[in-house]
Amino acid sequence: MTSPLLHAPTADLLDRFASLVGPAYAVTDHAALAPYLKESRGLYHGTTPMLLKPGSAQEVAAILKLASETGTPIVPQGGNTGHVAGGVPREAGGDLMLSVERLTRIEDVDPVGNTLVCGAGCILADIQSRAEAAGRLFPLSLGSEGSARIGGLLSTNAGGTAVLAYGNMRQLCLGLEVVLPTGEIWNGLRRLKKDNTGYDLRDLFIGAEGTLGVITAAVLKLFPRPRGHQVAFAGLGSVADALALFERAADHAGPALTGFELMPRIGVEFTSRHIPGVRDPMASVHPWYALIDLSTADSAEGAQALMAEILEEGHAAGLVRNAVVAANAAQAKALWHMRESMSPAQKPEGGSIKHDLSVPVAAIPAFMAAADAAVLQAIPGARICAFGHMGDGNIHYNISQPVGADTAAFLARWREINAIVHAIALDLGGSISAEHGIGQLKRDELAEVRGGIEITLMRRIKDAFDPAGIMNPGKLLAQRL
Repeated sequence: MTSPLLHAPTADLLDRFASLVGPAYAVTDHAALAPYLKESRGLYHGTTPMLLKPGSAQEVAAILKLASETGTPIVPQGGNTGHVAGGVPREAGGDLMLSVERLTRIEDVDPVGNTLVCGAGCILADIQSRAEAAGRLFPLSLGSEGSARIGGLLSTNAGGTAVLAYGNMRQLCLGLEVVLPTGEIWNGLRRLKKDNTGYDLRDLFIGAEGTLGVITAAVLKLFPRPRGHQVAFAGLGSVADALALFERAADHAGPALTGFELMPRIGVEFTSRHIPGVRDPMASVHPWYALIDLSTADSAEGAQALMAEILEEGHAAGLVRNAVVAANAAQAKALWHMRESMSPAQKPEGGSIKHDLSVPVAAIPAFMAAADAAVLQAIPGARICAFGHMGDGNIHYNISQPVGADTAAFLARWREINAIVHAIALDLGGSISAEHGIGQLKRDELAEVRGGIEITLMRRIKDAFDPAGIMNPGKLLAQRL
């Protein structure tokens, strides 16, 4: 079916929307709106006549019901930390925005059942702290955890640095509360680890980027806090050596291997140069590095012994050239800070063309070699800063402009370089989006790489849930005329 034509709201209609949340939570001031209107990398800027901040699922329901009845486009937003412009309005100016930032209740923390129920507006760092206060762990961790909100993290199926051991948000969520575009509220806040009763509606909304409804609350999975924790930074000669070391670490540690991050020398140089407090932890220089994170259930001594075993075997095999082991929590945090700062550290170096892709873990060396050759042929002098979650195949293949190059001219080749790099990943059985989503940035490319029956099924799902076509139009799936 074809969605009805969406309309920019009139002044009278804006008043109706404002009345649903109250004037204090219907924002129209240009300065107050500004932070909500551009995505984190500054590639997309939108406009909106109004930002609504509902305080309950019932207020969200009233907003969406009115929007469906009047053909008003709605753009849900969490913490606006995404990288594909999925949570910002379009430039045309008719999209109404809906922020979940007031939905911050934490209703239930159950350390026996290892669950936590919270509103979609809760900030990730606050959820981590609340779990810790209950003697539990919520393992999702990423660089924007101080501002990213649970609703947005679920809507993009966020990954982070601990996917290897704990999974992404899809694996960390047991149940959802969602307001449908019709204004109906689905209460799926179930705390069950086993519930085989028909279609899994939860999984439809996770990763849907706000195109099927608005997530208003969630049941999150908690875990026992590890007793032993050890972090090491190892210097390596090649990506192939990193892969071989990962295989050995996984064999030795099993589920205790919570992170295995790959970093290039240029990334260490960028972070040491531009990020306050970051320094190169090694006196010697190596082409590649691995950040290895172990969490054990037994003791600190157990984690230390396990890390020593992995590094010693890696050194004996000629894989580990040198290694630094964190002596305390502060040093471990500093090593992770270097890794998490690798993307922002590129900004002072000029333009950066970025990729969030995945390939089968065993194919990472082949991908790197092919992508490096193709990119350097297209842009001689480009500085490739490829890093990421080697344990789950997610590489952030970022390219900084050549020294002295024109930034605007370099960034104008974004789509061209994306096509080159993504083609190599796809040839190896990979994906053009590992954890950032599709949004506006990769919407047209998605139709090319997931054509045929997959896109047809996605459109059928979209039409079934959102017959008026109001939910986050122009994101993930191209808006049909």
